[in-house]
Amino acid sequence: MSRVRGMVFDLDGTLIDSALDFDLIRQDMELPRGRPILETLAEVPEGPAKVRMRTILREHELAGADRATLFPGVADMLSFLREEKIPTAILTRNSRESTDRVLQRLGLLFDQVLTRDDAPPKPDPTGLITICQRWRLAPTVVPFFGDYRFDLEAGRAAGMPTVLYAPGEIPDYATLADHVLPCFTAFPTLWKQFHALV
Repeated sequence: MSRVRGMVFDLDGTLIDSALDFDLIRQDMELPRGRPILETLAEVPEGPAKVRMRTILREHELAGADRATLFPGVADMLSFLREEKIPTAILTRNSRESTDRVLQRLGLLFDQVLTRDDAPPKPDPTGLITICQRWRLAPTVVPFFGDYRFDLEAGRAAGMPTVLYAPGEIPDYATLADHVLPCFTAFPTLWKQFHALV
């Protein structure tokens, strides 16, 4: 891997903890347990039922944005990347409304922010490819950080190095990650690993 030229992050569950209860969201939306919410919602025909589901999802996301907190070490990492002049971006499955709300509330600034309203939701790699193209950077020099399988699948499909944020038990899909980060306070060690191969 060449020297890192940019970094892209998932938002919820990676940089911030909004305590979203996805099982409760599915329950309130009357969706099957274990099914991905956005993909299942997309299969619902347009009409009153789908409007109601969208409203429920919006309420949950906005509530999450209002209570979200940064994970330890994130602020220091972002400050370091600014000092190093490394551009940063967000690619999230959240809505534009809830994403803007939480970024403004927490005072977070990124060079690019793409939501499900801007690009197909992960694991589709389109958003990641778009970010790299806008920066005119090869995907191989832009790591993507996420906490879930969809993040890793999207990153690999885009040709980017993948970093799994796993503060607890290591999930089975960690095999899709090039690096595993247990906490952002350990980011300096990861940064050295990125550049050890240059």
